[in-house]
Amino acid sequence: MGGDGHGPPKELKIPDWRVYKIEGTPLEDVQRRLHAKGLHDPWLRNEAWRFTHLPRITFPMIAFRGFKYGFAAFVVALAVEKAFFRSDDHGHH
Repeated sequence: MGGDGHGPPKELKIPDWRVYKIEGTPLEDVQRRLHAKGLHDPWLRNEAWRFTHLPRITFPMIAFRGFKYGFAAFVVALAVEKAFFRSDDHGHH
């Protein structure tokens, strides 16, 4: 899958570990609590990538997800209904 079995694929670019910082992430609180107990996690920085470049999710992004495709499907269905299933009674009982 994506390589010859000898390391990462050629197109995969692995960033340098020093670009990730714990400051400004939720891991900062973890580090602070570990230091309060006299402990240190040398691998904590390796988890910092999870908190970088995350898109900010807002309510409109969630509420209107797929809205344009749904609206387009509605318009197409409405056009098909008007074109092929026309009734002349205008909704009278």
